[in-house]
Amino acid sequence: MKTLTCMIVDDEPLAVKMLENYVARTEGLQLAASFSDPVLALNALDDTPVDVIFLDIQMPDLDGLSLSRQVPASTKIVFTTAFKQYAFDSYEVSAVDFLLKPIRYQKFLAAVEKVRQWFDHEPVPQEPQKSAEPTSMFIRVDSQLQRIDFDKIVYVSGLKDYVQIYIDGQPRPLTTHLTMKAIEDMLPTSRFMRVHRSYLVALDKIRSVDRNSCIYIGNEIIHVTDAYRDSFDKYLQTHIPG
Repeated sequence: MKTLTCMIVDDEPLAVKMLENYVARTEGLQLAASFSDPVLALNALDDTPVDVIFLDIQMPDLDGLSLSRQVPASTKIVFTTAFKQYAFDSYEVSAVDFLLKPIRYQKFLAAVEKVRQWFDHEPVPQEPQKSAEPTSMFIRVDSQLQRIDFDKIVYVSGLKDYVQIYIDGQPRPLTTHLTMKAIEDMLPTSRFMRVHRSYLVALDKIRSVDRNSCIYIGNEIIHVTDAYRDSFDKYLQTHIPG
């Protein structure tokens, strides 16, 4: 029996805990991640694709119906909600099942079985294909979701629970409510590196590095601190000819 990987996305902590408990009790079902923030969940799917998402519909910033339209077609959706009126909308976006809260375990098991039947009837690819590295992410800016292409990011600076994202060609940075750790996890490590407690840089946007380990990038000079010096030096060594 194929083990199905799943993700839980719900802004209610009690609902998340209940679904996590159901997943743990269900043979052949493995939890990849749980999120209370749908935007973070959407970005995480680029790096951690799953077979099925147990997805709440009514959430702030990005509702479940909108999120479901942006996930890969190979990811199945099981909606979870306390509002019966959303049932019709859920089938419009080809959800496998619709679970009405409070969710009973037997109903949960039936939904998992429906997902399994979908995969049992899909053709098995002859050769596994490596997922393409994501090229963009969504962040909240002024109460709106905005897509940012990684190619356009120059560097990121941290301000307590906020970060400022400096975009090539834009005079002002984009400010969003995220920690440096959260934004670091959202950016591909092959293209971005943390060089300071409060700075993260796009490696291909670095113009020069002086003898004092100061990075010249955009309109900023960023000093590489001791905590990040070893990893940055290793990067430089692999990019110095000879």
